[in-house]
Amino acid sequence: MLNLLENLILYRVDSDSLIMKIAEAVSADIDRDKQRAQCYEAIKELLETATHYGWNHNLWQCLLTYHLLYDENSYTLSKERVKDDFDGSIQAFLLHDMELFHQLFHYDFSVVEQRLNIDCFGIVCEYQAVKKRKELVDDMTGTKITEVKQKLAEAESGKAMLDVVNQFYEVYGCGKFAFHKAFRLQESADGVEVIPITNMAKITLNDLIGYEAQKQELIENTEAFLRGFHANNVLLYGESGTGKSTSIKGIANQYYEQGLRLIEIHKHQFHLLNALMQKLKSRNYGFIIYMDDLSFEEHEIEYKYLKAVIEGGLEMKPKHVLIYATSNRRHLIKETWRDRNDVNEEQDLHISETMSEKLSLAARFGISIYYGRPSNQEYQNIVRKLAEAANLTAYSEQELWQKATAWELRHGGVSGRCARQLIDHLTSKPK
Repeated sequence: MLNLLENLILYRVDSDSLIMKIAEAVSADIDRDKQRAQCYEAIKELLETATHYGWNHNLWQCLLTYHLLYDENSYTLSKERVKDDFDGSIQAFLLHDMELFHQLFHYDFSVVEQRLNIDCFGIVCEYQAVKKRKELVDDMTGTKITEVKQKLAEAESGKAMLDVVNQFYEVYGCGKFAFHKAFRLQESADGVEVIPITNMAKITLNDLIGYEAQKQELIENTEAFLRGFHANNVLLYGESGTGKSTSIKGIANQYYEQGLRLIEIHKHQFHLLNALMQKLKSRNYGFIIYMDDLSFEEHEIEYKYLKAVIEGGLEMKPKHVLIYATSNRRHLIKETWRDRNDVNEEQDLHISETMSEKLSLAARFGISIYYGRPSNQEYQNIVRKLAEAANLTAYSEQELWQKATAWELRHGGVSGRCARQLIDHLTSKPK
């Protein structure tokens, strides 16, 4: 097995990877007891990996599939950008690697098991996992790996395996962007690292009741963006709890298959924006930089980083990157009556310039969508539909409305969030 891995060209395996650890354990020419212990250590790590991703059945094949789909090499990155078939010398290298992977997929562990008097490899190749709740595993990755693994296992040759992985690359790309809808940022020694969010809520736009005009405007802008047309940065502003964040999460879920990826950033990370743009510019996805609950106090100057990135810096923002932000403030930056006085206490004589500076950030969002507080009738409709979706039949419509009225008086007023909290409360206890 070790010889097969060492002969890979494009899909090289790192020396400290789990695949290599298993290969070294299987191929080791050492004392049987030491080799047996080495095998057990590798199997333990394989089981931990399988538990994290929710893998089942042949865990060895799952691990190989993960490497094939996750590996960001010259070919997979090019295939992400160019959907056409590749001709030329690269085909020879691809077929060479895939023939090796075909052998690895069907590797016979029985020889080493007989020599060491163990059966652990046979067990993990026919593994029956304990069923887990989806929120406890990386279900997105696990599901895709399982689906592709089955197709690769049925492939009769390396060429057939290449056809399978190419189909995946053409739809999803490769690496972590292929498997996940949303990401967060983490500062690193190299600048910035994009970390997958593995437990994103499966919210759809239909889960947001009402606000049809707002949702439609957001959909039209997003679809134009994904088709390669001109699109605008979007600011969703308005009352708290009205569904601004829900709308963006729904967009991310709805357009994942079309190549949309969401990257969440907080204002204390704005200095990482330029490094992030450098990381994203060579990837073939539609990226939305998501800023939730965006607002600035007078003393906060992080918005200057954002202004430069959106529009105004020497380096253009990549065309496949947009910024979607939510805020309770229309103009994002706190304004005071002092800003409108002719002369303020700091002796700023250019008041118009002061105000223009504060308003300029919001002006860089080409589309602003207002989410207002629902009327009593709209609030009643939201409560009713949420109750229907939750199969809450213990209350008549009149009883439900009475409780909704009392609830909003005690819990912050009329909003979709308030209605959701009421329904969650009622479904959690018997009548």
